[in-house]
Amino acid sequence: MRVLISVDIEGVAGVSRPEQTQAGAIDYDTARRLMTEEANAAIRGAFAAGATDVIAADAHGSFGNLLPGLLDPRARLAHGKPRPHGMMQGIDASIGAAMLVGYHAMAGAHGVLSHTIRGTAFHRVWINDRPVGEAMLYGLLIGEMGVPIVMASGDDAFAAETRAWLPHARFAVVKEAIGHRAAISLSPEKARALIESEAKAGLGSVSMAEPLRLDPPLACRVEAKSLVLADLFAVLPGARRPDPLIVEFTAGSAADVLGVLQLFSAASASI
Repeated sequence: MRVLISVDIEGVAGVSRPEQTQAGAIDYDTARRLMTEEANAAIRGAFAAGATDVIAADAHGSFGNLLPGLLDPRARLAHGKPRPHGMMQGIDASIGAAMLVGYHAMAGAHGVLSHTIRGTAFHRVWINDRPVGEAMLYGLLIGEMGVPIVMASGDDAFAAETRAWLPHARFAVVKEAIGHRAAISLSPEKARALIESEAKAGLGSVSMAEPLRLDPPLACRVEAKSLVLADLFAVLPGARRPDPLIVEFTAGSAADVLGVLQLFSAASASI
């Protein structure tokens, strides 16, 4: 079975401060090593459960954080941007299962370094009136290809909000959210052991997993972080603006929703 492992950094054990997630900042090199080792734990679990091919998709920031020289050599690495499938690069219908490592709670929610796509752009995002974060958005994207998510790791806030969307997935809770920039983490060794175990168990029970799907059309509502950003997002053809900070649009697929949100995110950096 071919497996895709999407790896973010904010949900990694030992990470709680913004400067740990930014290239060139203090403690970034330490955090990216912790990120790489948690990816390796999931890779080990996947191969132990019978995976024949594993792609690790770097899914944070510039998509250039995982350390190739430290990554399990049995896996292949998806890195760099822009790319069509974003945090899930490498996904296609031949992938049998996906895993999420180091993920975080959605924008506007209690959780360590919680945000959705770009923290400076979106205060909250909804699909069909349900608040969503990156795990749900990308889960819907790969669900359209028939691929289920079988394991996810991060803090307790991420696990609590995501379990309702992914009831068949296994969760490795590697830290407790105390605040947006504070946590109580497992040791790196215990976090990796837990991730490896849950990855193995998740892939081992893949026959019970269901791809995440919502019937189209999909109604997306975005609450911008500022009025000027809402002005920018409302330029989208067909967009509606029921509130000064809210922009709504309708799309035919999760891929289209993510495409628009990624363009909103990129455009917001110009303001």
